[in-house]
Amino acid sequence: MATKRERSPSPTATSGIFRSSTIKEQTSVFVAAFSPSLSAKALQALPEFRTASHKIAAWRKRSRQRSLMPNSNVLYDLGHDDDGEKWAGGRVSNVLKDTQTEGAVVVARWYGGQNIGPIRFTHMENCAKEAIWKWKVADTEARQEQVTKKQKVDEEMKQKELVKNLQERDYNIFALRKLLSEKKAKLQGEEPAPPTPSKPQAYETMSMEALMRVDKARDATIAFILKHIDKVDEELKLVEALEDGKPDLSEGVVEQATEKDTTPATPE
Repeated sequence: MATKRERSPSPTATSGIFRSSTIKEQTSVFVAAFSPSLSAKALQALPEFRTASHKIAAWRKRSRQRSLMPNSNVLYDLGHDDDGEKWAGGRVSNVLKDTQTEGAVVVARWYGGQNIGPIRFTHMENCAKEAIWKWKVADTEARQEQVTKKQKVDEEMKQKELVKNLQERDYNIFALRKLLSEKKAKLQGEEPAPPTPSKPQAYETMSMEALMRVDKARDATIAFILKHIDKVDEELKLVEALEDGKPDLSEGVVEQATEKDTTPATPE
């Protein structure tokens, strides 16, 4: 008793129907088709199943009914169709239940006139499992692709936001340097020299890792300038305090002159 499998082409993620390999057992041939969305009748009506002797179907889909208990398990509409192959529908239905799969699966059998015994149920189950497995692989890949796309979009948005923040920080650094220059000039009694504007950085061409390094560097630069501004402010306050406490010599000279003028003359 020989069993032979023939590989079928892999389905695309958008086809909606996932087919198993073909199993041949003596004069019988088995192949399955699974769909997470189509009905069992739609799968039974597939053109390639038109000449099949039996089209065993099973389905397991979420019920529209809702349990009265909020935390209860999800309800499912279950069913199967032996299509003349006694007990076969129940065996295929168990595959859906055991794999916790929602959808419909049909196993087509072409009977060649020779009885093969219980092995037929094993072939039916294996075909159903393979069709379901192919869908699970495609579904996992599709979900992963969606996650990857979302991560890429989020990364691009984060990068654009960081570029915008760095451009604003460059302007703030320029303004802070100008303020520091003005305060130093005031402290030294000189005219302030305007800082030279730096060349705009091409942040859009940088990687996210490079942008984050620049972001930390800009934080350090701003902290450095603010520290120097505070230091110059303290020095300016000290100078102003010293100037406020210095006596006005001109007022003292006037007072002395006034006292001298009001002194009565000594008689000769």
